[in-house]
Amino acid sequence: MKYIFFLLVSTICLTSTAQAPKRVNFTPSNYFSFFAAATKPVLTILPGDTIYTSSVDCDGFDKYGTKRSIGEAQNPLTGPFYVEGAEEGDIIQVTFTDMKFSRNTALCLPYFHERSLPTSITDLVKNNLKPIVWDLDLKKNKAKLQAPTAHLKKFEVSISPFLGCVGLAAPKGQEVGTGDAGPFGGNMDFNRITKNASVFMPVYNKGGLLYLGDGHAAQGDGEINWMALETSLDYAFTVKLIKSPSTKLAYPRVEDATYIMTVGLDASLDNALKIASKGMLAWLQEDYNLTIEEATQVMGSSLEYKIAEIVDPQVEIVAMIKKTVLSKINKR
Repeated sequence: MKYIFFLLVSTICLTSTAQAPKRVNFTPSNYFSFFAAATKPVLTILPGDTIYTSSVDCDGFDKYGTKRSIGEAQNPLTGPFYVEGAEEGDIIQVTFTDMKFSRNTALCLPYFHERSLPTSITDLVKNNLKPIVWDLDLKKNKAKLQAPTAHLKKFEVSISPFLGCVGLAAPKGQEVGTGDAGPFGGNMDFNRITKNASVFMPVYNKGGLLYLGDGHAAQGDGEINWMALETSLDYAFTVKLIKSPSTKLAYPRVEDATYIMTVGLDASLDNALKIASKGMLAWLQEDYNLTIEEATQVMGSSLEYKIAEIVDPQVEIVAMIKKTVLSKINKR
């Protein structure tokens, strides 16, 4: 009887010491301009915890219009967050459980990037580097120019908050600037990385070292004028750790209620498209057991592409397939 009692007490003790997922509030005080492993983590988080935090805009201004970052760093980042148990070869899944605007203004440049149009056109606005202010109507989820010109007095766009930068520390001791991206994620500027979306990234360093930032209200594909509607955001996220996956992740993946999506990044749009397509093929073969011939029919009939970013060193194409299409696949 004593032995049975001892087992019962031990079981109760073990159960009571297990850590349940918890809410963690984190207010950043410093911001960083590289996806790098050398930066000391600001917080250690456990997979399953929900972190509530915020990010300044691309120029370092917070919700009160106060400059919070030092110098002229592009896209100052919140983090890095050390994910307990993450090691090289694992996958970190970041899911955004909440995302909202923290102010009612945004900034955008009257500019066209040299990759977007012929030089004869981009030269006309190449010196236009003073941002234009937009007012955000947070009840109607619309944005209008604060000082509209005659032709744009009634012009408005729909807004939805999303983060331009979601990335882990780069591999091999690299310090990759916050204007760039790679297999580790980074400045992807993809407008579906918003509330309820998940981003999957390969881990290259112990703890992963997650960086977040670059809040946007709206952005056309490619971000061709070098700035989205840039603003500050409040958001919450959880992290799931996928240990020693059977297939290594080559580039980030994104998933939401509507699509599965694979990211392709390269200096060339042609290569970026091939990388995104290869990522989608791998996902379909891993999760849906498709042969290459079967994949030609699924992808050939149903694949969508989005040119997410053309103005950064690594241009980005995202391959997308709707989940309603995938629901018709027999996985057996």
